[in-house]
Amino acid sequence: MPTRSVKIIQLQHPDTTPYGSSGAGYSLSSFSRLREKIKEMTFFNWVEMFLPCCRWIRTYKWREYLQVDLIAGTTVGIMLVPQISIGPAALTSLLVSNVLGKIVDSSDALYTELAIVLTLMVGILECIMGLLRLGWLIRFISHSVISGFTTASAIVIGLSQAKYFLGYEIDRSSEIVPIIKSIISGADKFSWPPFVMGSIILAILQTMKHLVPTLCLSPSYTPPKLGKSRKHLKFLRAMGPLTAVILGTSSAKIYHPSSITLVGDIPQGLPSFSIPKGFKHAKSLIPTTLVITGVAILESVGIAKALAAKNGYELDSNQELFGLGAANVLGSFFSAYPTTGSFSRSAVNHENGAKTGLAGVITGIVMCCALLFLTPVFEYIPLCALAAIVISAVISLVDYEEAIFLWRVGKKDFLLWTITAITTLFFGIEIGVLIGVGFSLAFVIHESANPHIAVLGRLPGTTVYRNIQQYPEAYTYNGIVIVRIDSPIYFANTSYIKDRLREYEIVVDKLTRRGPQVRRIYFVVLEMSLSYKKNVAFDSTAAVTYIDTSAVQALKELHHEYKSRHIQIAISNPNRNVLLMLSKSGVVELIGKEWYFVRVHDAVQVCLQHVESIKEDHMASGSDSSPEETESGTNNKPSDLKHSDPLSEPLLFQKP
Repeated sequence: MPTRSVKIIQLQHPDTTPYGSSGAGYSLSSFSRLREKIKEMTFFNWVEMFLPCCRWIRTYKWREYLQVDLIAGTTVGIMLVPQISIGPAALTSLLVSNVLGKIVDSSDALYTELAIVLTLMVGILECIMGLLRLGWLIRFISHSVISGFTTASAIVIGLSQAKYFLGYEIDRSSEIVPIIKSIISGADKFSWPPFVMGSIILAILQTMKHLVPTLCLSPSYTPPKLGKSRKHLKFLRAMGPLTAVILGTSSAKIYHPSSITLVGDIPQGLPSFSIPKGFKHAKSLIPTTLVITGVAILESVGIAKALAAKNGYELDSNQELFGLGAANVLGSFFSAYPTTGSFSRSAVNHENGAKTGLAGVITGIVMCCALLFLTPVFEYIPLCALAAIVISAVISLVDYEEAIFLWRVGKKDFLLWTITAITTLFFGIEIGVLIGVGFSLAFVIHESANPHIAVLGRLPGTTVYRNIQQYPEAYTYNGIVIVRIDSPIYFANTSYIKDRLREYEIVVDKLTRRGPQVRRIYFVVLEMSLSYKKNVAFDSTAAVTYIDTSAVQALKELHHEYKSRHIQIAISNPNRNVLLMLSKSGVVELIGKEWYFVRVHDAVQVCLQHVESIKEDHMASGSDSSPEETESGTNNKPSDLKHSDPLSEPLLFQKP
């Protein structure tokens, strides 16, 4: 069979010498890039890094922003005055209560000291993670885990407030079974007055809340049409808690019901400066510190990113994390307990048009005024009214719509949601979080260790190669297997990849193969990246972005195994980092520089040229096609005539 010339694009191999220009500029580590960035920072950059408020203060548009910031800050302040900690921060409150309740009674002074120490520990951890730019660690916890955890925690929080409605004490627990048992066992102590008052206030809160839909971040959420026509009533949502407190306080003042418990005396004034104490119990607080930090990152950074995307500005999640840490560290010296961002308060800020951090400053001023002048009023607030505020807040955290969405879209994510929710309900918050995160990581590891691998075929009339399962019209060539690995190759998945390659070598689809008639595989082409071609659909999968030394060793073993069976490996379009690793490890020389290609099509052309020249003793009947027909893919057998119809190739653009 005559040989033919093949025109291919030459792959540029990197210089692997210690001072090679191609390797030196590319191999900068993340630490080196960070060091260069630090060198370039000016004094003002450092000030803005630690005091981000300097950015918006310097560029503040007083006429445009001041009014909306004042309205938003005042609205959130009014919302906060009658609360206790609600919204996503209720998760933090429950975590604090759960861990400290096991160490000391809540009436003991040590209880407060430990809460303050916990605040300091959380703040230090958040600051360290922010400075070291470790916010990316939280990406391994899926949204399904967070939704399931939040839903279960909201149910536990809501049930824990039932004692203020029922009029008798129930057991404090982060597990649902002891709470329900306690509610049932104390049913004979039920009192009607707090139940009626709490239920009426809860109904009023829910009515005011649903007059205006709040910001929802769930992908399954569809805003109701009601909000479009009632946006002028949005102030009612923020006024809900204040309305509840006014109604409850007025009733208690007028009727003086003995069966309704009141808040009682609250110290007036701002908290004073004090050094945190109680560090001898710090070791037992470490697990809760980790969990609270995780919740803070997920909730605070999550809502911040959502609002940034919605309003079109950039967000540095690591700086956000450092800011949270700094707030907790400073707060611990003024008797604060762990704080996080809030979905509800951020939503109210957003709905009221807040533009800058000045809205938060206004909220702080409103709160300070309340602590200085309004604490005597709080003495007559019924606890059932505050419980109604908490229950109203956590009802919106029960994300059953997300569960329905996950069931419809992704069963694996629904399983994660279910596992996290059930374990949190029955085994407590810490165990629920750990199990949910554990399963989330297990799924990530499983996907990474068992990556998607596709056998590629050529789309008729093009030089594009795609997954034959996704594109049934794509055809392959006799003697050649083209495989695309859709993930980095490292120690955890090398065995799986080798096993799949052996399978693809044996199991071949005879119905879609073309080219010279040979009886076995002579070439295995490894596609290591995606190629893009205009007007041709492509698979949206990842390339081989990285290989480690285990992958290098696996390639060497695979090469020797194939060589013993007279099979040649060809590698298509490895990225610079991968190619540099292969060069330094000697794999390029082992396989041969001539077997590295820019495109899959180049590799196939060269392989076809070699297949056509192979002489076998027991070769099947020879192919009637010419070399030119084989290369262009125009060799249509009678059974392949359907490909000649332009209408049967919808993926291909028509030439004029």
